[in-house]
Amino acid sequence: MQQDTTPPTAMDTERARIRAAAAEAPPARERDLAARIGVSEAALLAAHAGEAGSPWQVTPIVATSDRLMPVAQALGEVMALTRTRSCVHERVGRYEDWHQGDHASMVLGAEIDLRIFPKFWAHAYAVEKDGRRSLQVFDAAGDAVHKIFLREGSDLATFEAAKEALAIDAPFPDFAEREAPEPARGNPDKTEVLRREWGRLTDTHQFLLLCRKLKMNRLGANRLAGAPFARQLTPGAAAEALQRLAGGALPVMIFVGNRGCIQIHSGPVTRVEPMGPWLNVLDDRFNLHLRTDHVAEVWAIEKPTKRGPARSLEAFDADGGLIFQIFGFRQQDGADHSEAWGALLDDLPTAKTAEDVA
Repeated sequence: MQQDTTPPTAMDTERARIRAAAAEAPPARERDLAARIGVSEAALLAAHAGEAGSPWQVTPIVATSDRLMPVAQALGEVMALTRTRSCVHERVGRYEDWHQGDHASMVLGAEIDLRIFPKFWAHAYAVEKDGRRSLQVFDAAGDAVHKIFLREGSDLATFEAAKEALAIDAPFPDFAEREAPEPARGNPDKTEVLRREWGRLTDTHQFLLLCRKLKMNRLGANRLAGAPFARQLTPGAAAEALQRLAGGALPVMIFVGNRGCIQIHSGPVTRVEPMGPWLNVLDDRFNLHLRTDHVAEVWAIEKPTKRGPARSLEAFDADGGLIFQIFGFRQQDGADHSEAWGALLDDLPTAKTAEDVA
C-alpha cells in the first residue's frame, strides 16, 4: 500500500499537539484541562473529533439553535448547563415550550427556562466520554455557551439519530479572539436623566434600552443611580444571600448567562455548601456553583414595573462582567414584588464608601 506523503498542515499539527497534551495531563474537567493546555474548551473537543480509538468520541454538529432545540425537546429529561467563568447553573428537566426568534429565542419549560441569542452559537459537538453523552455549544472564541447532558432516562435513540442527522464535516476551526468583558461604563453628565427615566420604567426589559440610549452599561448605571434605585453591598453579600435562602422557605429566580444563553432557576434553594473558593447550591434538580473569590461588586437594585417594584441582587467580577442575578419569585397574581425577598435584600450589609472610611 502506498504511504500518504502529504505533509501535515498547521491545523493537523495543532490538533496533534492538543491531543498529546490532553493525554499527558492529569485528569480534570474539560474546561480546566483546556485551560492547562492553553486552548479553548471547544478547541479541546475539536482536536479529538473523529479520532479513532480516542476516549473522546466527538462529532461536530450543526450549531444553530433552531436545529438543536427540537432535538433537546425529544431527549426527554436531561440536565441543562449554562455557565460563565465565575458561575455554573445546572437544571434538570425537559426542554418544553420552545419559541424561535431571529434575535432571541426562548425555552419556557416548568424547569428548564432559557433565553437564547442565536448569533453567538458558532460551534457545536456531540460528545461521548466516560459514559456521559452531551450536546455542547460554543461561541466563536470556543467558550461554552450551553450544554445538554443526557441522564439515565433520556432517549438514547434520539441522541444517536441527532448525532447522525446533524453531523457536519468541519475542519479544525479558526477560533476568534476572546472578547474582553466591558468595564463599567457610565455617563455622569446624564445622571439626572438616568434617575428620572429609571423612575419611569414600567418593565425590567426597558432598563438595558435606557442604558444604551444614555451610552452606559448595567454596572455603570448602578454606580450612578443611587438610592432608591441602587445600593452597593459588600462583596460577601452574594454568598450571604444564597446562604440565607438555604432551607427553601423563600422561592427566588436565579439568572446566570453569557452572550449566547441565559438560564433561569425559579423556586427555592435548599442546600448550600462551601468548598474552597466555590459556594455550591446542591439541590436535587438544581445546582449552582459560584466562585466567591471572583465577586468584586454586589448591588441591591430596584426597578419600577406595572406589577410593582422588581428587586434584585446583582454580582459583578473585577472586570465588570455580570456573574449572576437573583430576583424575587413572581407571585401568582403576577406581581414582581416579594416582600420577604425585599426584606432579605434590605438586611444585607451595605458596602463602605470612601466617606465612611475617612
